[in-house]
Amino acid sequence: MQRRAFLKTVGAATGGLALGYRPLFADPAAADRQLIPHASGMPRRVLGRTGRQVSIITYPGLALSKIPQPAATTALRAGFDAGINYFDVAPAYGDAEIKMGIALADGKIPRDDIFLACKTKDRTADGARRELERSLTRLKTDRFDLYQMHVMSTKAELEQAFGSGGAMETLLKAREEGKVRWLGFSAHTKEAALEMLRRFKFDTVMYPVNFIEHFTHQFDPEVLTLARQHGAAVVAIKPISAGAWRPGEKKTRNNWWYRVLEEQAEIDQAIRFALSLDPVVTVVPTSFVDLTEKSILAGKSFKPAVDADLAAMRDLAGKYTPLFPRNPSWVLGPGPHTEYYRTAV
Repeated sequence: MQRRAFLKTVGAATGGLALGYRPLFADPAAADRQLIPHASGMPRRVLGRTGRQVSIITYPGLALSKIPQPAATTALRAGFDAGINYFDVAPAYGDAEIKMGIALADGKIPRDDIFLACKTKDRTADGARRELERSLTRLKTDRFDLYQMHVMSTKAELEQAFGSGGAMETLLKAREEGKVRWLGFSAHTKEAALEMLRRFKFDTVMYPVNFIEHFTHQFDPEVLTLARQHGAAVVAIKPISAGAWRPGEKKTRNNWWYRVLEEQAEIDQAIRFALSLDPVVTVVPTSFVDLTEKSILAGKSFKPAVDADLAAMRDLAGKYTPLFPRNPSWVLGPGPHTEYYRTAV
């Protein structure tokens, strides 16, 4: 299918988008969108300006916090053997850092063979430094390939992080020290993501890229566009979210804070959608071992989306409720919304 015809089809399928919206599906033939074959069957892509080749499925470290150490070690090694080389973790994820560190300690997953990413929720320089050093100790490593400010949500948080004594001071200093190589952030509000991109030349952006959020209220196009303009690679989170729980609906998976897709075919579709958007490089599955295993299968069978996939995802999206509200804590400032985004992972 010719790209011009494909984009026209995509535009028709996403009716209701703002005037001037340009579909962000990437041209699969573009040099920076090439899938790099791997012996495991898990394709890789270059993570933007880092130049590193990373698996198109990221291992969600939070999943390790839900299982005992022996199972966590087995699961992490299985993910690596399946071709995952991008491992994501954070202090906010319970004991996940400790479990991942133990799993990495015996050398069966060589440190130089993985891309290790961590984060901090602390917005102060001193607090971010404490979390960074503790994370390095827990992960039993001397450096992180990527270090990020975690769950940026409000204007107040952003001003604190970039102000005197703010977390950015620690991130920049740690990069000079060689303790981190590249810098990024994660965000759960569109406004925070856009402002973060305007403030600094971040190497990566972790942001919700999900078919429901895309079709119901265009949660991702502006952020993806600006990330592309600034040369920041996107790590998509919440790709297999099935949206918010409906009032009165019984929550599953030990009261998990959002619904998730469970069927392999739908997971395949959702991951195919997210990975086909530009400049998404890799996706982070919802943090359960079985969902990670299904996402690995989706990654190994991935092919860039075509118009038929887009129509199917639009129809599927109509069955669900978006997870992320518009302008929540950015406008309202500290309060209940802020607490929600601080605790959400």
